[in-house]
Amino acid sequence: MAGQFEATVDIDRPIDAVFGYLADGRNDPQFSPRVQRIERVPDAPTAVGTVFRSTVKDAGMKTAREFRITEFQAPTRLRWAEVSKNSVTADEGGYDLEALPDGRTRVRIFNVLEGHGLGKLLVGLALVAARKDAPGFGARIKAAAESAITP
Repeated sequence: MAGQFEATVDIDRPIDAVFGYLADGRNDPQFSPRVQRIERVPDAPTAVGTVFRSTVKDAGMKTAREFRITEFQAPTRLRWAEVSKNSVTADEGGYDLEALPDGRTRVRIFNVLEGHGLGKLLVGLALVAARKDAPGFGARIKAAAESAITP
């Protein structure tokens, strides 16, 4: 059983700056406390094919994750796919950005979660937790981006 969670938030910063901030996955720990560490491979500006390798902690367990950028359309669209092999993976995820009046940006984030092996039994629980946290996740993205990006 696969399923999706998403969040939408308005950020009080311009679209180009917000896209640049979100496209650099090394910023993820600023708004995603589950991310323990993350690196970009190659260590160059994010583009299609860039991989972000991370260690995350979910339900007390640490796992290694790898996400490959599959689509990069600055400043409005970014897509990724998890290439690591874990019980529950984000087969597809992304950001959609829209410029709003007064220099603000609307951001929609989503992830499609898929269970593999035993993960087929766990993906439902993971989706419930992710959907419950989605508004908070959006709020953390907003707070982190507004803190990191100078007005």
